[in-house]
Amino acid sequence: MPSRKMTPAAAEPTAVGVTAPAKKAAAVKKATATKKAAAAKVAPAKAAPAAKAAPAAKATAAAKTTAKKATAKKAAAKVVAAAAAEVAGAVPAGPDQAQTERARRILDLLTARYPDPVLELDFGSPLQLLIAAVLAAQTLDERVNQVTPVLFAKYPTAADLAAADPGEMEQILMPVGYYRKKTQIVMKLASVLVERHGGEVPTTFDELVELPWVGRKTANMVLGNAFSVPAISVDTHVGRVAHRLSWGPEKDGEATELGVSALFEQKDWVPINLLLILHGRRTCHSRKPACGACPLAPECPSAGLDGKGELDPEKARALLK
Repeated sequence: MPSRKMTPAAAEPTAVGVTAPAKKAAAVKKATATKKAAAAKVAPAKAAPAAKAAPAAKATAAAKTTAKKATAKKAAAKVVAAAAAEVAGAVPAGPDQAQTERARRILDLLTARYPDPVLELDFGSPLQLLIAAVLAAQTLDERVNQVTPVLFAKYPTAADLAAADPGEMEQILMPVGYYRKKTQIVMKLASVLVERHGGEVPTTFDELVELPWVGRKTANMVLGNAFSVPAISVDTHVGRVAHRLSWGPEKDGEATELGVSALFEQKDWVPINLLLILHGRRTCHSRKPACGACPLAPECPSAGLDGKGELDPEKARALLK
C-alpha cells in the first residue's frame, strides 16, 4: 500500500503554534496587573487630603486649648516664682500690673457673691478653733459644729481636755469619725499646750507648727481667724480654685500660699482666703463646677474645664450650694 504523507496543514501543531496565544494572554494579564497596581498607588495619594481634613480641624482646636493652658501655667509659675524669690530674700519681679488688676477684679466679684464671708467652723476662742480644725480632718465642718458645743461645755480649757476620760470623749466625738484616734490627738495636743504654753494657744506660726498634728494649713487658719494675723490657709477648696485661676499648683499648698499672697495686700489675705473656700464649696466644685453660673467665668482660664464644667446657665444654677 502506497504510503500516505501528511501535509504540513494536517500535521500535529508545532510548539510555535501553542506558545504564541499563551504569550499574548500572559502579556495582557501582566499589563492589567500593572495598571491595577499603579491605580492602587495613586488612590491613597488622592484620598490623603480628605482623610487628613477632619484630624486637622481637631488638631487646630486642641492646639488652641493647649496654648490657653500653657499661658495660664506660665502666669501661675510667674506668680509663684516671684513669691518664692521674695521669701528667699532675692529681689522679686512680683506679679505684673495686669495680674494684680485681675486679682482685684476677682476679689470684688467674690465679695459681691459672698458679701459676709466667715469661717464655717464655729468657735469662741483660739483654743476652740484649734481643736475644731484638728477634728475637721476627713469630715465635714457641719459635723464638727455638732460636737464642739458639747465637747467644750464639758472640757472648757486645755487642762480639762488633757485630763479627760478617753471613753467619755470618744462618745462625744463619735459623729466626726475616727473618734478614737481623734480623742488621742485632742488629749495629746491639749497636754502639749499645757506643758509648753500654759494652756494657751501660741500666736506665732513657728510655735503653732511645732504642736502635734498642726501643719501650715491649720496654723494659718488659727492665725488669720482667731488672731487676725494676715495669713493664707490652703485647704482643698483654696488649692483647687486658686489652681483653676492660675494662681498656683493644686497639689502644692505652700506654693499656692505664696502665689495667692503675692497677688494681694496683706489686709486682703484673710478675706480672699475665706472667699476662695466659700467659692470652692458653693460653685467651683471638684467634679463638675457650675461655670455657667459663676461670676468669675470671664476672668477664669479654666471656665468649661474641657467639657467638665457646666456652661449651661440653668443647669449650672442647679449645681450651686
